[in-house]
Amino acid sequence: MSAEEKVLVRPMVEADTAALRALAEEIWLDHYPDIIGRAQIEYMLEQRYSSDVLRAELGQAGLWWDLLLIDDVPKGYSSYFLEPQGAEMKLDKLYLHRSLRGLGYGRMMLERLLATARIHGCRKVALAVNKRNTDSIAAYRKWGFAVERAVVKEIGGGFVMDDYVMARSV
Repeated sequence: MSAEEKVLVRPMVEADTAALRALAEEIWLDHYPDIIGRAQIEYMLEQRYSSDVLRAELGQAGLWWDLLLIDDVPKGYSSYFLEPQGAEMKLDKLYLHRSLRGLGYGRMMLERLLATARIHGCRKVALAVNKRNTDSIAAYRKWGFAVERAVVKEIGGGFVMDDYVMARSV
């Protein structure tokens, strides 16, 4: 992080959806081809980042979307929600532009999630990460997450998510 940069993590609003979709496509197409392949990337982008899905999630209680802006340009985002039982927060998405990885921005976004989890009385934060996503797994370990179990989940379109579930205390 540079002293001259204007850095802001703020809640996403409906007017951000087109910029978020463009950022998601850029990040996913850069990061995931060797991990899940282009066909699955395109399927998952449509499944998770369509305007209808984003609008519905932005209006949902107990679910948050945050946008990382550097000099007013979207460069990262996260999404997290309260699990129905209430004692756990699920980190659903945490993505950064490649040029910003390893510079503390991911931790900044994670700290915001942890603060929200504490406010809501959560004791644990969990996430799912692709087993072949070694860079992200290493970052999560550095942030105090540990693998709890492996899961394989069908997501439609003939695709599966082959993930580790990782967790840490709040």
